[in-house]
Amino acid sequence: MNSPAFRIRYGFEAPECEPQLESLLAHRSVRRYSDQPVLPSLETTLKAAAQSASTSSNLQMWSAIQIERGEKRDRIADLCAKQRQVQTAPLFFAFLADHYRLASLAPDRAERLEFTEFYTMAVVDAALAAERMVCAAELAGLGICYIGELRSHPEKVREELNLPRGTFGLFGLCLGYPDPSRPADIKPRLPMNSVFFSDVYDADRGIGDYDERLSQFYREQNMGDATWTQRIQDRLGGPDMGPRASQLEDLRRTGFAKK
Repeated sequence: MNSPAFRIRYGFEAPECEPQLESLLAHRSVRRYSDQPVLPSLETTLKAAAQSASTSSNLQMWSAIQIERGEKRDRIADLCAKQRQVQTAPLFFAFLADHYRLASLAPDRAERLEFTEFYTMAVVDAALAAERMVCAAELAGLGICYIGELRSHPEKVREELNLPRGTFGLFGLCLGYPDPSRPADIKPRLPMNSVFFSDVYDADRGIGDYDERLSQFYREQNMGDATWTQRIQDRLGGPDMGPRASQLEDLRRTGFAKK
């Protein structure tokens, strides 16, 4: 199969693979959406896809709040660095780590949920569910954009969404049909052999030609020409973590990661 997405990701032609997998390789963040509505039947299927994801011990330690467009969505967008896509996406979900449901079913044993392992399980559950929703959405022709800024003001998000103790907003997810006049582009990724190892971690593997490929992508997007290495150095050496610097305290205040 001739896969343009694979070629953009890695800089060379794809090996033979199933044509139906092309949409998975063509994932990109979509920040501009058309006015085409998402039908209720598709919306329900996307939710079912999310709940069909793997979950640790079937504990299902996640929830998602769908926030309709309007004043509440606008306030959430303000808390997410005023990102336009949060306001305008036809669908927006706030994905949560959720221990509240389990604690309410086993109140005499809820203290066990304070172990960091249970927080990790909840984060993994939520991420798997969201990504299963994303895969289903992209197969149906929708575009998506994850919103990590939901973690920047956890107390204000908690107030807006009426979150009980034992829940924490992990990330937002925008979904909708892409605006054809504002197409999003596929971003190159690290070489496979920089990420996938055999038997043991190879600390000397390096990143191959990734600096060169990503720098070319940024030039084509009029986003400067810094390499990935330079951007990593800038990110790690830049300003402090801002409001997210207190995340551990925020988590512990709501019952997570105390042990």
